[in-house]
Amino acid sequence: MATVEELGKISSQVRRDIVRMVTAAGSGHPGGSVGIADVMTALYFSVMKHDPATWKRDSRGQDAFILSAGHLAPVFYAVLARSGYFPASELGTLRKFGSRLQGHPCVTDGLPGVIKPSGSLGQGLSVAAGLALAKKMDGEGNFVYCLCGDGESEEGQIWEAGMWAVHHKVDNLIAFTDWNGQQIDGPTTTITAIEDLSEKWSSFGWDVIVADGHNFASILDAFKLARNADGKPKMILFRTEMGHGIDFMAGTHEWHGKAPSAEQCACALAQLEETLGDY
Repeated sequence: MATVEELGKISSQVRRDIVRMVTAAGSGHPGGSVGIADVMTALYFSVMKHDPATWKRDSRGQDAFILSAGHLAPVFYAVLARSGYFPASELGTLRKFGSRLQGHPCVTDGLPGVIKPSGSLGQGLSVAAGLALAKKMDGEGNFVYCLCGDGESEEGQIWEAGMWAVHHKVDNLIAFTDWNGQQIDGPTTTITAIEDLSEKWSSFGWDVIVADGHNFASILDAFKLARNADGKPKMILFRTEMGHGIDFMAGTHEWHGKAPSAEQCACALAQLEETLGDY
């Protein structure tokens, strides 16, 4: 289990990986990936019970992670590589022809760590809820974690899954939302005005925790609180900033789905410490 100091160093490297991957590919989604990097780093290096050496797609006997917001693939790939699922050198193949690292995660080529493909938004929470119930039925004491987006939460399937999970009392389901207030077309308040997600999830019968997605103590405390078997699924709403840690990306939807230029990449890397060695 990594310390808070170690998590900060790993997260810095993960951000470097994201920027370099998307720049080399010439397309991708850097803003949200960079913004949720602290949470994903904490999840894979301090929270989840998982073993890359014995991992199988059915996740039997281990905690599982489902990426619902599939466009956040760059951060998913970076934490998988840095935690030992595949060589970090493979990160340089993002979106290349024949690569296992597609723009959204897929399972066709058997990329270790990926349980389900993440294409259309809104589907992942349904899969996570079903997997969590399966683990309970099998007598496993493991959790299923699922990352959703706040823009993604405009999808009706998210709320169908929310009702189903409450009905079936899947209290080993820990979903978390990248609550950055941004989506591809602009601030969420100007698109569908999803408003207070805390009130919405509470009204659906979920236990809700609100935390700072850029403070490791807050992140770890939130995940600890969520591992409470009280008969209810959990939703952690992480307050984050899109593009956090890179001054020209921070706080704007403009970097939701745009690759940096070579010059912008260099500017971003100058702001991020290289801690594990670039691939």
